[in-house]
Amino acid sequence: MSVDRPLSGVRIVDLVAGPMAPITRYLAELGARVDRFVPPPAAPDAADIAANAGKIVHAEALSSEVLRAADIIVALPEAPLDYAELAAANPALVLMHVSDFGTGNSLSDWQASDAVLHALSGGLSRSGIRGRAPLLPPGELAWQCAASQGAYVLAAAYYRALRSGRGDLIDFSALDGAMQALDPGYGINGSATMGRPAHLLSRDRPAKGTQYPIFACADGQIRICLLAPRQWQGMFRWMGEPAAFAAPEFAKMNVRQQSEELRAALGAFFAPRLRADLEAEGQAHGVPIAAMLSFAEFAASEQVAARNALTEITLADSRRVTLPNGVLTIDGTRMGPQGETAAAAPPVSGTAAMALPFEGLKVLDLGVIVVGAEAGRMFADGGADVIKVESAAFPDGSRQSYLPYGLSTSFAAGHRGKRSLGLDLRHEKGRALFLDLVKQADVLLSNFKPGTLDSLGIGPDLLAATNSRLVMADSSAFGPTGPWAKRLGYGPLVRAATGLTAMWRYDDDPDSFSDAVTVYPDHVAGRVSALGAVALLIRRERTGRGGVASVSQAEVMLAQFASHLVARDLPESSGQPCGASILFPAAGDDEWCVVTIRGAGDEAKLEAILGKQPSDLHDRLAEWIAARDAMDSARALQAAGIAAAPMLRVADLPDSVYARERDCYRRDAHPHLADPVVSERRAARHRDQPVLSPAPAPLMGEQTGAIIPEWLDRDGEDMARLIEEGILHPVSQSELSQIQKHLAKVGHDTRDAATVR
Repeated sequence: MSVDRPLSGVRIVDLVAGPMAPITRYLAELGARVDRFVPPPAAPDAADIAANAGKIVHAEALSSEVLRAADIIVALPEAPLDYAELAAANPALVLMHVSDFGTGNSLSDWQASDAVLHALSGGLSRSGIRGRAPLLPPGELAWQCAASQGAYVLAAAYYRALRSGRGDLIDFSALDGAMQALDPGYGINGSATMGRPAHLLSRDRPAKGTQYPIFACADGQIRICLLAPRQWQGMFRWMGEPAAFAAPEFAKMNVRQQSEELRAALGAFFAPRLRADLEAEGQAHGVPIAAMLSFAEFAASEQVAARNALTEITLADSRRVTLPNGVLTIDGTRMGPQGETAAAAPPVSGTAAMALPFEGLKVLDLGVIVVGAEAGRMFADGGADVIKVESAAFPDGSRQSYLPYGLSTSFAAGHRGKRSLGLDLRHEKGRALFLDLVKQADVLLSNFKPGTLDSLGIGPDLLAATNSRLVMADSSAFGPTGPWAKRLGYGPLVRAATGLTAMWRYDDDPDSFSDAVTVYPDHVAGRVSALGAVALLIRRERTGRGGVASVSQAEVMLAQFASHLVARDLPESSGQPCGASILFPAAGDDEWCVVTIRGAGDEAKLEAILGKQPSDLHDRLAEWIAARDAMDSARALQAAGIAAAPMLRVADLPDSVYARERDCYRRDAHPHLADPVVSERRAARHRDQPVLSPAPAPLMGEQTGAIIPEWLDRDGEDMARLIEEGILHPVSQSELSQIQKHLAKVGHDTRDAATVR
């Protein structure tokens, strides 16, 4: 049966070689025709096969006719393409230049590797265990997350071109994508950090096993993720309510993490039980828990099978390989790399005057924690009116804060540009009011446990019946269907269940799991969710109808390790990154330089730098770097054509040469925070799109009084009744007074703090 994929009719020319090739694979899965004019290697490796599945690979030279027919061109900056000439023939053309470090800056001539991107993005400094060397993450997560961001950037730019008739020239940097989409140091954090910005955390790596602990059990290991007090209460009841842990202070996360007695008791409780039994019993008690699986175990799991998350494709030489069956489902249908696609004419470009892609769109944002925050922020940064719908009774976990009120610099970075509506969806009148808002909305975003909206009486079927043009995007840990659908899912549990945690450890210590403070796949899943919504908006331009895009965070991870699947089927094809990346200690306290050596050519370059001697090349390089500053070492190696970089910490990023030259970060004052909010400025550099100056992230319910009259034209008397009945929740004067008192106490100017936007 043919499938009407949302990007059907969109024509893309792909001229990008190397690890950023997956950018257009995401769009091919969504139905775009991707014509690839990059000579394939004589023996494609697993990464190349995974990156280019679903594309049409051409052996002949690229013609001017193909270029003129393209809606989107993705190329390296050095490609001989004249954007002005191409745009004269097609004003709606989107051309994106893709490179390791962007153009026109001090690093533009540097070479990247996955390890180099980890080092320069601040992620490497947080990976590993205190007292040991930093640990390079498994796979190619930096490249993969950057590619996901690139796909979102292209879709958003094309949507603007479709609406306005004006294309764009984009300068996309893999380092920008890795800094933002993997685990941004200046983005929103998980709720366990209480909103503290990453640059204020310890300069060292985390202590072994303190967060999201892992315990041995009868047939392996399990991980628990106790964040909320109610989750601890579930664990306490499950253990039989031991008196030793009945004190109320155990409701505090930091008390639990620091209690050796509790850790020992939990270990003894889990030890004799089987993984499957622990998962079932834990879920019955409301305890977030997951078995530690290998990647192979996850790929062979009942969840992956039930969701048809893997597929097979036939290569040109008739060999068959297994691949992930796409990262999105659209209207319940998987968007995998193969299958008959219904042909569709491309949408007709409009002439609307707009600077940003989502101007004029109304978005209802029910998202929580990190994934929900990021999907909504993509739309807010793109100019949409994004309304964060919140409940005073069940606040977003990201509103847990080191401050005495539900705001933090982390929350402010993740929710900038949004407005907050306090609304009780459990009340009949609240649901009716929400459905009235849905009638006016273009997009609805959510990332609750599957079935939550149905339990509230506002399930997807009712929402679609209320507004047939509504685009919905939902995200969950393991997807909306399958035997694991209702599991409590947090990033640490997704990493454990998919095999990522098992891969992320030192070779000499089987219990050295080192992913505890990394927030993955949350940020990238937020971007994939936004990509699905934008793809449906593009389809809506052609068909007039909305739809539902669903993302499984576990399947995002599966897709980003696709080369591992291919390598299992083709043992002769390496599933590992090209070259060997090694960390060397540099001069200074816990300073490091990463070097990627890609074969004999790089070894010869090193010999030229170090001088030919009989001693081991690795030892000589280690001695050479140990005597030098990490950045000086990296510059010398890069000048010789060797991929290398110093390990930067999050606090180093805003003042790094690259970040200043690329203008990567913005520093905003917030009326309710004493500290400035540092956050990413843009997802890519656009020639024809301005950077929005976002409104500060809201207090809960801060714009309630403005949103309802604007969207629904309700009068003041009606509003007052809804507030009195507890259906609407605006910010109270007592809450504002509390904030003012706190800011005054820390010496912050509070003159603007009482302004309710």
